[in-house]
This record gives sequence, structure tokens and C-alpha cells, in this order.
Amino acid sequence: MATRVLLVDDVEPVRWDLRTVLSLSGDLEIVGEAANGLEAMRLTESLQPDVVLIDLEMPVMDGYEATRLIKTLCPSCRIVALTVHGYEEARKKAHRFGVDAFFVKGAPIQEIVQTILNKKE
Repeated sequence: MATRVLLVDDVEPVRWDLRTVLSLSGDLEIVGEAANGLEAMRLTESLQPDVVLIDLEMPVMDGYEATRLIKTLCPSCRIVALTVHGYEEARKKAHRFGVDAFFVKGAPIQEIVQTILNKKE
């Protein structure tokens, strides 16, 4: 059974690229896309993805707060952050808010795919 993934990024071309690359990765199914944390929270509630691949800096509701709320709504859902903010404080803050894995944009896509497919870090 494919791992169900929700993509969350405020930049539409980034979501397109992720959808394309992840769809080619075999055991992943993109079940939805959101442009901000509020949409992500709502879609997580209705779609129940296995993994949310989320940007951290977005309008309306950022990825940190969205992660905290998603973990409340769907405790079994894994959150993988994909951000341009690779500094240590962003990483620590992300983990405090409940992020399970953290990647800086530009990381090798195979590492991201492997992390999404792995049930535990």
C-alpha cells in the first residue's frame, strides 16, 4: 500500500515539482496540496495522510503552528519539514513543534523519499 502524502508549500511551482518527482518515486501517493498551514490542517483532518511534507515559512499559518495542530488532530501522521531555513534554531524550533524529520530545500530527493517511506526515523 502506498504512503499517502500531503504537500504543503506556499509556492505553487515548488508543489508542482514535488508532486512530479514524488509521483515517480513508486510507493508514494500525493493525496492533496495546500498553500498554507491552515489549509494543511483542514486537509489533514479530511484526507488523513500518512505524511505531511511541509514548508515552515508560509502566510496565513506557518508550518510550525500547523505542525503542532496537525499532531493534535492526527497523532500518527508524520511531519517532514522541507524549508530554506537550515539554521540550527529553525531545526530546534521545528522539532519542538513536533516535526519528525527536517530537510533543507535542495537536499537529495532520494533522502527525502526514503524518509517519507520509512515508518520511523
